[in-house]
Amino acid sequence: MIAVLQRVREARVEVGGAVVGQIGHGFLMLVCAEPTDSEATAEKLIAKVLKLRVFSDDAGKMNRSLQDVAGGLLIVSQFTLAADTSAGNRPSFTGAAPAEAGRRLYEHTLAFARRQHPVVANGEFGADMQVHLINDGPVTIPIRMV
Repeated sequence: MIAVLQRVREARVEVGGAVVGQIGHGFLMLVCAEPTDSEATAEKLIAKVLKLRVFSDDAGKMNRSLQDVAGGLLIVSQFTLAADTSAGNRPSFTGAAPAEAGRRLYEHTLAFARRQHPVVANGEFGADMQVHLINDGPVTIPIRMV
């Protein structure tokens, strides 16, 4: 799985002008399933995200996790993270899992995250979403789980 984490002061996702998911301080996580990914891959990704120490401690050092700061986690599906731009000017997205497999893994990721963390929000798989965020830092972390 491919993920991009953005540490945010707040974030929300809108579909058709309606807010479908929002958090305060925490992570906006854009996530893309790849064809060989499994439920175990998704669980490994969430475990990593929840423990990643990129929030400031009292000394101002990035030493606290999302769990430590009781932050929110907004998970948004984004197949374009698998873009291959190596040839031509139009990206190929064949590196992303097929739609049904991607949906299944996205939903599993959400369900697992909700069992592990109290504040989890989401976008809408396959929808035209508008994502609003206020970056904190900014801190942006790419992650690839295999």
